[in-house]
Amino acid sequence: MNFRQISRSLLCIVSLSILCLLGMSWFMPVQAATYGEANLNQNLTGKNLETEVLKIIRSHPEVIIESFQIYQEQQKQQLELTRQAFLQKLKTDPQIIIGDSPVIGSEEQKIVLLEFSDFQCPFCARLHNTLKEFQEVHEDEVKFVFKHLPIASIHPQAMSAAKAAWAAEQQGKFWQYHDILFEQQDKLGEELYLDIAKGLDLDLEQFNRDRAGVVASATIAEDIQIAQALGVQGTPFLVMNGEFISGAVPLSTLEEILQKN
Repeated sequence: MNFRQISRSLLCIVSLSILCLLGMSWFMPVQAATYGEANLNQNLTGKNLETEVLKIIRSHPEVIIESFQIYQEQQKQQLELTRQAFLQKLKTDPQIIIGDSPVIGSEEQKIVLLEFSDFQCPFCARLHNTLKEFQEVHEDEVKFVFKHLPIASIHPQAMSAAKAAWAAEQQGKFWQYHDILFEQQDKLGEELYLDIAKGLDLDLEQFNRDRAGVVASATIAEDIQIAQALGVQGTPFLVMNGEFISGAVPLSTLEEILQKN
């Protein structure tokens, strides 16, 4: 939700709060006496209502603070419910969450490490090296799942790289493609995407068709929607053993969380 949407939501809350706090018995007579009942009905619609509300806010600024606190608490409670439902589903029926996402590691789904990542994010590249170490030790007990979260607003190559990796996945080469993207993150661009595809002996015609197709965009958009529902603020973001982990955490942190199982 952007600032404009938040502002409008707050305005609605503030409007209701003001009417409750000041009372219709105070508000209506004063306005009616000044403008008349007909003008009152006209003035309290659309932008005129917004203007009236803003006038009252200036006289009672404490209302906006109270309304914002209520809004924040409601959002916090909703996020907590969403996250708990997600963790429960990941525990009881992980395949629903995993879907068609790329996986590697243990064939069992007892322990799932879910990663939301952006191929142009330097912190994701740093965590990539850590996850490789973690995977080498725990590949027989942990299922690693990759979810796309390209933050295109600050990483102009993130979406293109995600689509290229998705296209490689259609030919069974996601993880190889994934590794090279992070290893050569400073070279992200069309030339690199094609060079990697050639180096992995991908069918270039299919590769180009897949990454330009609507399915690639829809799949990545679905991952993004999941991340947004979970309140993910940035990448990398991990989920493992009932915990949400933000940032390029060290190997020791992953080991500690794994041991909680």
